[in-house]
Amino acid sequence: MVPLGIFGGEKEENLSSYLVSATGKNQFLCLDAGTINAGINKAIENKTFNTDENTVLKEYIKAYFVSHGHLDHVSGLIINSPADSKKNIYAIPFVKNILLNQYFTNEVWANFSDEGAGAIGKYHINAVEPQKIFEIPETNFKAQFFELSHTKTHESSAILINHQGQYLLYLGDTGADRVEQSNKLENLWKNIAPLVRNKSLKAILIEVSFPNAQKENLLFGHLTPNLLNEELNKLAFLVGKEHLKGFNVVITHRKPTGKNPEIIADELKANNPFQVNWVFPEQGVKLSF
Repeated sequence: MVPLGIFGGEKEENLSSYLVSATGKNQFLCLDAGTINAGINKAIENKTFNTDENTVLKEYIKAYFVSHGHLDHVSGLIINSPADSKKNIYAIPFVKNILLNQYFTNEVWANFSDEGAGAIGKYHINAVEPQKIFEIPETNFKAQFFELSHTKTHESSAILINHQGQYLLYLGDTGADRVEQSNKLENLWKNIAPLVRNKSLKAILIEVSFPNAQKENLLFGHLTPNLLNEELNKLAFLVGKEHLKGFNVVITHRKPTGKNPEIIADELKANNPFQVNWVFPEQGVKLSF
């Protein structure tokens, strides 16, 4: 996994975007696309990639997954579309409609999709129904989407990636079930519980946007360290607490305002009841699971 962007706002050069591939393969699925070009250049600077930015953009990235329609998850895809090569975008139907009706409109941006007025035909946006298993060509990945609640008016989603029986789970923005008055995370935990128990799920990438001091009525569909532990408690109930010890939990989407990223990291380290392995990604620095 190569993080192209890790934050959840403000820093336009470092917004949510993660490349994932099987080890040793330059066949990447891009999980969200808030930052693309700046992240590729950072990865080249860190010698994560030993090639030029055009090769990574046009050849290494085979497809995109867009979890939801907010700008900090799609702006890199949109801005870099003129320089990109032809490829697939995968999203739940709600998100596909946002991409077509709000961004690729010929008013906000040229229509780089293959649908609608003035379609340039570079991107095919695949609307995939939640929980349907499908294949992503050129990656050897199978995948499955799950709905998430990111406020009651804006749907978000997660993707479960399967490569030869080894799994990775990436969540877009999400609030806690209790705060969102939802059961969508509970449904996700039930579906992945067998993979945690048999140790085939290698990591979960999940957002923690705000420190614990943030009031719950001002979270706007996001998590705090305490709320993440509240959700992990549900997963621990399903799988047994012992199965979470040492499990990789990658923290995404920290809001970069002030000292928020450092506070969030400190609060997670200070309260780790399930002894998971908190991972704090750095832009352009490769992670392996």
